[in-house]
Amino acid sequence: MCERGKCKCGSGSGCDCCDCGCRCGCGCEGGFTRRFQTKAEQTAELEEYLNDLKTEVQAVEERLKDLKRNK
Repeated sequence: MCERGKCKCGSGSGCDCCDCGCRCGCGCEGGFTRRFQTKAEQTAELEEYLNDLKTEVQAVEERLKDLKRNK
């Protein structure tokens, strides 16, 4: 168990991401972690989000049309 209690990564046990160095084996210890997305990743994510928004708009427009039709 980690000296400082729960691991910051949420594994429920200690690990060296909480700076005590106990290495619980949760997979979060050590290594490089990217903090930023590449342009290609940002573009793909935003295109997917845009498609989701368009689908949502279409659903809202259809619902409004049904409500107006059934006055």
